[in-house]
Amino acid sequence: MTVQALDVVVVGAGQAGLAAGYYLRRTALRWAILDAEAGPGASWRHGWDSLRLFSPAQWSSLPGWSMPPSSGGTPTRDDVIGYFAAYEQRYQLPVHRPVRVTAVRRTGEQLQVETDNGDYLARSVISATGTLGKPIIPAYPGREQFCGAQLHSAAYRSPEPFRNQVVLVVGGGNSGAQILAEVSQVAEAFWVTLKEPRFLPNDVDGRVLFQRATERFLARQAGRPIDEPAGGLGDIVMMPSVREARDRGVLDSVRPFVRFTETGVVWPEGNEMRVDTVIWCTGFGYALDHLAPLGIIEPDCTVAVQGTRAVREPRLWLLGYGEWTGEASATILGVGRYARSTVAEIAEVLRTEP
Repeated sequence: MTVQALDVVVVGAGQAGLAAGYYLRRTALRWAILDAEAGPGASWRHGWDSLRLFSPAQWSSLPGWSMPPSSGGTPTRDDVIGYFAAYEQRYQLPVHRPVRVTAVRRTGEQLQVETDNGDYLARSVISATGTLGKPIIPAYPGREQFCGAQLHSAAYRSPEPFRNQVVLVVGGGNSGAQILAEVSQVAEAFWVTLKEPRFLPNDVDGRVLFQRATERFLARQAGRPIDEPAGGLGDIVMMPSVREARDRGVLDSVRPFVRFTETGVVWPEGNEMRVDTVIWCTGFGYALDHLAPLGIIEPDCTVAVQGTRAVREPRLWLLGYGEWTGEASATILGVGRYARSTVAEIAEVLRTEP
């Protein structure tokens, strides 16, 4: 099978991969984006039907071109997918799909990117695979014996399959709040969280959170102390559906159960409860399995980076995984600044190589 030789291979065509592509197209480098999905949209293709962004379109845009305004105030999942597809076309980004990257290995002075559709030799690699491929479900005694349904929020689409059921929504983040809000309209739903959730004021949305992240970024750059306001990315944004659930009185949460039974769960007080379905809104890890052959994944499942460049593999950059790759870098708007600096660094490194 033919092996393609490129200067840069970008793994993943989500917001981080597309932002990198925007800046790579301004260089003379040979590059391509490899994406495992069947079409544009990356992880947004797997969002639930009613999913909306926290911010208006102008605060949810990739470099160079603003997302078109959306009806209803903030963009829907389908708005984001359509925008990503149009963005690829607008800038003629060389996205190859469906191509699943299975491994990245060292070979001489280059990196070999192995895929299910041929291999690539690259002078540098930008890993931008995000988190969708690593859903987290915590270990619970008896979970394997539970005969009811279990699904992660990554597989949740709509509340209708749970009509008239008893449902536990487990997880105190924004996905838990939003899924609880709509499932509780058709089912007897209980919200299970480790601690009492914290709710942001009604006027705090993605715009405010991004501004706070920018302020933290600038403070760190200048060596200034960070004045951290109350409320962060881990707190609940009061989307309209969540406010409606609060008004219905269903946003109260309970502390975790202690174990599963075949038909339900046992609470700390010892009482048993029949449960039909458990929806795990318990987050994601980092989708870094393709980097395992490099031996650089740390015990905390991250990769040590300086900026976005891997410390133990200087031909590798990591983009858009979360705070360890840059403040707000896992957001559509926030990843742009890191894509720009990453591509500039790669271009300079490759320019000075023999």
